[in-house]
Amino acid sequence: MKAVILSAGYGSRLLPLTMEIPKCLVKVQGREILLQQLTALAEAGIEEAAVVVGYRHRQVRRFVAERALPLRVSTVFNPFWSVSNSIGSVWVARAHLLEPFCLLNGDTVFEQAVLSEALRQPPPGIGLVVEATRGHVLDDMRVAVAEGRVTAVAKDLDSARTTHRSLGVITSTGHDGAYARALETVIERDSGHAAYHHAIVAELAATVGVTAIEHHAGNWQEIDRPEDIDAWGVAQGTPA
Repeated sequence: MKAVILSAGYGSRLLPLTMEIPKCLVKVQGREILLQQLTALAEAGIEEAAVVVGYRHRQVRRFVAERALPLRVSTVFNPFWSVSNSIGSVWVARAHLLEPFCLLNGDTVFEQAVLSEALRQPPPGIGLVVEATRGHVLDDMRVAVAEGRVTAVAKDLDSARTTHRSLGVITSTGHDGAYARALETVIERDSGHAAYHHAIVAELAATVGVTAIEHHAGNWQEIDRPEDIDAWGVAQGTPA
């Protein structure tokens, strides 16, 4: 299984930290977000990763070329990073999505247990790692789950339907190209380039089905704002 990491965005909400460096190279507790992700993936048994880059892509490529990393890493350039949403990054990485893969957002840090739990025995077909809601956090990707299956995914999903939130980790164990076909369906729609890549999961949930992979072990934190860095430090017992 290969990992695909979406790290092309600007990270405007992390300004001024992202004024001179890409979001994935911002340090959280002394280590770059990307390095923390690659380390957790390697510890979970992943041996290869493709990182989709865009904003200040040369810095990421230099980082990959010069650092001793725990697994094989290649980069894929997204020339549409400033005009499309995250689905644009998935589109340029589509050649990597025809084999078993684990796709994750490039702005989330995980303890190793989170990814090991999700990847130890991924479900057949498509899976989405979710966490039961305990009150909504700003910008949550909301998920409706029924009998272990994802039934809806959207940031604006009605609160009454929302049972979980997404950790931004998608798995695929198949070689049938179902995810890639759903990507084409979504991006070909009017304003498809502006969709979040979770719209692909929503399309799959309505067609072939998506398994909800319940998260139980380990901490995780999406790094959207400077205060999220502090929150991760608190979770790790080492506040700034």
